[in-house]
Amino acid sequence: MKKTEEELNTLAKIEKAIVQKYGPDALYNPSEGWTPEKEKSYLEEIKKLSAEERDNLEDVMQKYEINGILVENSLFIKDVVERACPVCKAYSFDSKDDIYMKRYKCCQECFYLYVDGREERWNSGWRPNKEKK
Repeated sequence: MKKTEEELNTLAKIEKAIVQKYGPDALYNPSEGWTPEKEKSYLEEIKKLSAEERDNLEDVMQKYEINGILVENSLFIKDVVERACPVCKAYSFDSKDDIYMKRYKCCQECFYLYVDGREERWNSGWRPNKEKK
């Protein structure tokens, strides 16, 4: 499709206005500086990146056998909060217990019963269910 002389003149006026307003870099065509060597380098870089992504994907997709069932590595939660209190053996999904489990390794109820006000004793290793010597 050939452009008419009027269309070309309109296009030249628009380009001239763009250059005046935004500078000559606004009309820069990125393919002007593209060479066959750059193309080859670019394609090699893409191949390298896709190989790295494939390796990362293989790591994520790695499967482990648990009780005879293959489970993908991506399904394992890395930062798991223990749900059963080691002191009273109570199992809880309460988010308040998560805070105490992370910091004191006990549920909120055990914190109030055994830790609150006696943190030094707790941090030294004392637990209520340990046998006395």
